[in-house]
Amino acid sequence: MPAARHRLPVAVATWDHGQMAVETAWRVLQQGGSLLDAVEEGIRVVEADPTVRTVGVGGYPDVTGRVTLDASIMQGTGRCGAVAFLEGFAHPISVARRVMEKTPHVFLVGEGARAFALAEGFEEAKLLTPESEQDWLRWKEQQGTPAPPPPNLENTNRIDADNHDTVGLLVADATGRLAGACSTSGAAFKMRGRVGDSPIIGAGLFVDDEVGAACATGWGEGVIRIAGSHLVVELMRQGDDPEIACRKAVMRYRARTGDDTLQVGFLALRRDGAIGAYSLQPGFTYAVMDAAQGVQLLQAPSLLR
Repeated sequence: MPAARHRLPVAVATWDHGQMAVETAWRVLQQGGSLLDAVEEGIRVVEADPTVRTVGVGGYPDVTGRVTLDASIMQGTGRCGAVAFLEGFAHPISVARRVMEKTPHVFLVGEGARAFALAEGFEEAKLLTPESEQDWLRWKEQQGTPAPPPPNLENTNRIDADNHDTVGLLVADATGRLAGACSTSGAAFKMRGRVGDSPIIGAGLFVDDEVGAACATGWGEGVIRIAGSHLVVELMRQGDDPEIACRKAVMRYRARTGDDTLQVGFLALRRDGAIGAYSLQPGFTYAVMDAAQGVQLLQAPSLLR
């Protein structure tokens, strides 16, 4: 069955917290803002919410108790920017956009990303909230003191509906031009220096005005191994509807990783407004906003029941 098309413009985002992202992005577009403004502002509102425990302020810390953030942003023209392993700034998505617009590079990490953010005048912020710190202390006590990194992060840092580590936002304007963005604090209690798929162009995010856009959520290491978001866009380029493309990417992930225990999901937006999503495990939700139906929170179909 052909994918249902939404009237342009349209915004889609991962998980329940995607509702605030799509509402904000839509408002920016309606007020005359650009696509980049829309995706940046949509992501920023999630980054600023301390109740979203896997993004921005209040995100879960790493094994050492420090919060590090990753983000990426991309236009359908191919322009993109990203930061990873960034400490001390509430809005990595804005730093990622500045990397795209003010440097000849795509990706800055760690101390280099921090120095760039300071040079660009971004305000420093405390990211570790009391709630996240208490969660880390409880986890550390369970691990023993001092707390070593878990012996197998792939299995012990379960990525599921409670630890899915991403907000991804895709927006198409009235002409079908596209932009997308991702932001995350990464897997809870990850090894120091770990970076997942979210800031990696082609893994966590890919946008192409000729075809469409896609973003990923779930176990980042698995998404990286299949260049998941790029795969979804290329499958759409070959004629697959968005949901079918997402399903094929999930099946590729499963075949490549042999994993049936963690969660992975993909969300896709075709340039004509068709939307699709698919996940390995049930429970992956996504938000959609357009003029005809307002905000909807939908459940993606899943490979496993």
